[in-house]
Amino acid sequence: MQHALEPSFRQSVDIMFNRAAALMDIPPGLKEKIRVCNATYTVRFGVRLRGELHTFTGYRSVHSEHMEPVKGGIRYATSVNQDEVEALAALMTYKCALVETPFGGSKGGLCIDPRQWEPHELEQITRRFAYELIKRDLIHPAQNVPAPDMGTGEREMAWIADQYRRMNTTDINAAACVTGKPTHAGGIQGRTEATGRGVQYALREFFRHPEDVAKAGLSGTLDGKRIIVQGLGNVGYHAAQFLSEEDGARITAVIERDGAVIDEKGLNVAALRLHIAETGGVRGFPGATFVEEGAEVLEHPCDILIPAALEGVINMGNAERVRAPLIVEAANGPVTAGADEVLRKRGCVIIPDMYANAGGVTVSYFEWVKNLSHIRFGRMQRRQEEARHLILVDELERLSASHDLKWTLSDGFKQKYLRGAGELELVRSGLDDTMRGAYQAMREVWHSRQDVEDLRVAAYLVAIERVALSYQSKGL
Repeated sequence: MQHALEPSFRQSVDIMFNRAAALMDIPPGLKEKIRVCNATYTVRFGVRLRGELHTFTGYRSVHSEHMEPVKGGIRYATSVNQDEVEALAALMTYKCALVETPFGGSKGGLCIDPRQWEPHELEQITRRFAYELIKRDLIHPAQNVPAPDMGTGEREMAWIADQYRRMNTTDINAAACVTGKPTHAGGIQGRTEATGRGVQYALREFFRHPEDVAKAGLSGTLDGKRIIVQGLGNVGYHAAQFLSEEDGARITAVIERDGAVIDEKGLNVAALRLHIAETGGVRGFPGATFVEEGAEVLEHPCDILIPAALEGVINMGNAERVRAPLIVEAANGPVTAGADEVLRKRGCVIIPDMYANAGGVTVSYFEWVKNLSHIRFGRMQRRQEEARHLILVDELERLSASHDLKWTLSDGFKQKYLRGAGELELVRSGLDDTMRGAYQAMREVWHSRQDVEDLRVAAYLVAIERVALSYQSKGL
């Protein structure tokens, strides 16, 4: 529960913005222009379902149009409200600026529990919501491009894209009106797991710098590190899966709606995800200790804590008891402004949300570019790459044979070297490069300025500076 004296999510974002803006030499008017939300559209629409008319409330907020289109997900949850949507839109502005995707910030939400509706009913609701936004250009390839968020996924994005096509039959770039679509409907390989993959790449980059790792009181690599994950949805699951399978980390606890499960030896993430799908929760997962009050497990000892669900889960009510020396914000705003101050004073290092969960918007950018170019990444160059590599391999083997050398190229090497990069390899390469570049930009500010104590302020400084330059180039 949020502490009574704690600011709202939107106020928390503003507090964090102001901490950074106070350190910058930018005119007050420009600071205010960057901070405020440009517009929020509220829509209330009716859909006839189950023999009666149901009214739904939805939002689409545009925070900044320093670059267009604006970008940001659409979430389905009963907690959706204007304050939350505007806070998330602001974070999208700063996130896009930090990772250098050419978008302004936006966000959308529908106040609904998607689990209460059948798929065909959800389709009707989604199409009507999309209709209300499309006719006001709040979904458009050149103006406003949504993506999945909590409670939505590929299916909902495909419905929205189809609705846009029905209303704009001559728009050749219609597929680019939304990202996060299924691959067979104009999506891109690697988008589903992109945010979780981005969390992995963010941690890898952090652990490449021993002095940064030491600031969190840790040492070594990710191998063997104890990780607690809060929320095993799309982001939390993929982050946990990749970190445990590819980097040797131990997922010692997972917190979900119905409680938490703990196993200090390391949980089988794939098996747990299957168990949740079958039973609706983590209770009864074999070989693990179940804890009824899942939120208490946020306070358990670990090396890395990854909140990957809702905002405000680490707040003034529990911050003093959170023992993780390193927190990676895989969700948006999981640490409130008050909790952030408590944790910073204690020496906890927080890898901020605008960086840690930027994998989704980065790969969404790649999908948008793919839709506008009307060609799959790798289609033109993959076989040409393979042909060039084959020339080199053949020449090495010819030289070996002609000079009676005692070495040969292994089949494993040849198979890997000869394979040209396809769409998935190129997406992962682009995401890795983006996460490395963004971390280096934050890190440079973090280490070069005495008045910058943490990565969050460093991230805001980088982002605000880039947004300010964009506005100044427009004459503001």
